[in-house]
Amino acid sequence: MKTIALSELGRRTGPPPISWLMQVALARPKLISLAAGFTDHESLPVAEVRESLAEILRTRHTGRTALQYGATQGDPVLRRLTAQHLQRLDRIPGSSPAHSPERMIITNGSQQLLYMVTEALCDAGDVVLVEDPTYFVYLGILQSHGLRARAIRMEKDGLDLAHLETVLRSLQRNNSLRRVKALYLVSYFQNPTGITTSLEKKAGALELLRRYERAAGHPLYLVEDAAYRELRFKGDDVKSALAVRGAGERVIHAGTYSKPFATGTRVGFGILPEPVFTTVLRIKGNHDFGTSNLLQHLLARALASGRYARHLGDLRKRYARKAAVMLKALDVAWASVPEVACSV
Repeated sequence: MKTIALSELGRRTGPPPISWLMQVALARPKLISLAAGFTDHESLPVAEVRESLAEILRTRHTGRTALQYGATQGDPVLRRLTAQHLQRLDRIPGSSPAHSPERMIITNGSQQLLYMVTEALCDAGDVVLVEDPTYFVYLGILQSHGLRARAIRMEKDGLDLAHLETVLRSLQRNNSLRRVKALYLVSYFQNPTGITTSLEKKAGALELLRRYERAAGHPLYLVEDAAYRELRFKGDDVKSALAVRGAGERVIHAGTYSKPFATGTRVGFGILPEPVFTTVLRIKGNHDFGTSNLLQHLLARALASGRYARHLGDLRKRYARKAAVMLKALDVAWASVPEVACSV
């Protein structure tokens, strides 16, 4: 029998469901897929991208700069604009160390950031706390690394903090707290529940993690996945975990331009504390030594010109209309379904 010399990680890694879901959606253009996370095709910003690229390529200097390799950490202009954008969203005046562009890494989508953070923090057998339910694609990362997920119940405004403490106390009693490395939250319009975590719940979760750090013997990080943050239809935005006092030391914030601008750009970003920042930057260097420089210049130009903000405003309105149509259709469809009496 021929032996295949794969690593333990290689043997653990199964086929990611998201890849199959995306393949099906691409192969069947008329399919309305609510699973693959595709941007609405008709909303993609063709004109905005064309104009931005034309400006970048208008001179040899700007064109060659964009077509050359970039730094592993990411384009400094895009990092500065992104940090300023996040600080405005969090309504933090003045300078904010937690939002510093020097703590930011530009990645190939937020998915790469989540993978690298997991690689930097965790060994096989470690524990990551997750929401119940949680984003199934991240569970694939945990599975491939041989990690265990412990589920924390959800309430209408985010994590059930009492249940989080119960789980942490249980892990401490059975001497497993030392294997816990992080708490992973999809904090805006959570996939799949749609719940947005309140700032109070984020602050409460951070406080609990800090309270159990001594027993764990190492820092416990809150990983905030904010991929959907800017796709709000109505109401006020909720500040990110970066706005919580002391968050700069324990919050790992993951964001993306894929969902609010164009999924094909695959440009994401992360803000990380030390020593996670330096470790992830080294891992990034081994992965690809830098996200596409041209796409970073494209996003920077879209942000600086106002095209990003204008497109996002149009996208929110379009998605709000589509959601209203879908909900109305569901109401009509369910109204015609007869009630069935159940007995136990």
